[in-house]
Amino acid sequence: MEIVAEAGFNGIEAANADEALAILESRSDIAVVFADIDMPGSLNGMQLANQIRDRWPPTEIILTSGQLRPHNDRMPARAVYIPKPYQSSKIAQTLRGFTR
Repeated sequence: MEIVAEAGFNGIEAANADEALAILESRSDIAVVFADIDMPGSLNGMQLANQIRDRWPPTEIILTSGQLRPHNDRMPARAVYIPKPYQSSKIAQTLRGFTR
């Protein structure tokens, strides 16, 4: 969350995929979702990303993992993968790129 704020954005934290979906359902101002592929909840980060792409197509998606590297053909359209450990500058650069 600190990285997002340092990049000049307001972040909203979700404890798991279910909470992230509830936030997306209740708000219309979410532009980017940044999720770990290996996250808790009834969905993993890849499943969450696929639901986001289906239900909120304009929302940008950043996925990360220190364990799994998804094949490009499994990534939702326009989703960006950044492996862990990542540099905060890479996250900031990616976020700023979405707002251009």
